[in-house]
Amino acid sequence: MDALITLLPGDGIGPEVTAAAHRVLKEITTQFGHAFEYDVQLIGGTAIDSDGEPLPAKTIASCEASAAVLLGAVGGPKWSDPNAPVRPEQGLLKLRSVLGVYANLRPVSVYTELMPASPLKAELLTGVDLIVVRELTGGIYFGEKTRDEDSASDLCTYHRHEVERIIRVAAKLAGTRRQKLCSVDKANVLETSRLWRDVTNHLMATEFTNIELETLLVDAAAMHLLSRPADFDVIVTENMFGDILTDEASMLAGSLGMLPSASLGDTARGLYEPIHGSAPDIAGKGIANPCGAIASAAMLLRHSLGLVAEADAVEAAIAASIKDGARTADIASAGDKVLTTAEMTDRIISALR
Repeated sequence: MDALITLLPGDGIGPEVTAAAHRVLKEITTQFGHAFEYDVQLIGGTAIDSDGEPLPAKTIASCEASAAVLLGAVGGPKWSDPNAPVRPEQGLLKLRSVLGVYANLRPVSVYTELMPASPLKAELLTGVDLIVVRELTGGIYFGEKTRDEDSASDLCTYHRHEVERIIRVAAKLAGTRRQKLCSVDKANVLETSRLWRDVTNHLMATEFTNIELETLLVDAAAMHLLSRPADFDVIVTENMFGDILTDEASMLAGSLGMLPSASLGDTARGLYEPIHGSAPDIAGKGIANPCGAIASAAMLLRHSLGLVAEADAVEAAIAASIKDGARTADIASAGDKVLTTAEMTDRIISALR
């Protein structure tokens, strides 16, 4: 298979974990006989430094011409002034809008070997295998914003069609798994959540009658993610709630560095990235966990390129490496040998072979 993949290393540890994922993709092309081409472009803080804007036109053009986009991370202290006219995160929000990727899939599974890395008791982690489906291009992150010396506002808006399409994505996904969907909102306070709940209830009662629906307020969902995480199958929620809950859910797996994500729309082209941030405190030290980025590359193979066997091979190689004791600092326990980013990637590639 021939495919063009745009690589957006970004800021902080982004270049390090993107390079690791790139190495794994090249190994896949060797083993399975594909011919991937790569176009490296700027986004975020590095793009601001180079071009004065967080998402240059040439980056947009490359992403629109590619079969898939693999992103590292954006942001850092250098560009964190809240009063700055441009910020790295603006580039990521714009890219999601440009690509029309409105459904963010964030799978969370727990390796038995990594249970000691989680702050939760092992008995709570047994059987955890869930996916959070986060609405990605609406809500408070994209609403009109105002600020003066004494006040500020962020407008949160959702339209019926935005809720319908994300609920359909989540319900169809649940239909391929354990047929359980949990919709998370704040309908006791927010009008957007009341619309969300009404639309969800209607769709589930008319189009997805085979799916068991649970509805939780976001504060209750945050509690139940820690008290009964294995009960969840597919969780669907709005933009900001999904952003927060998936960071919480990463603690089930032991580290933010373990979790991938796929941002999808109505076409095969998707945006793939680990859920962690740019981690400027460890940038350049060669100690970042590449597993989230490599697992994101596996999602790229599966969802955008339709290469299921190749995606399975990458995910199996990550699992085999973890089972064999490979650990970066974020998932290491006392007495474990701690690997660098490159060494962890070597282990995963060795498992692939």
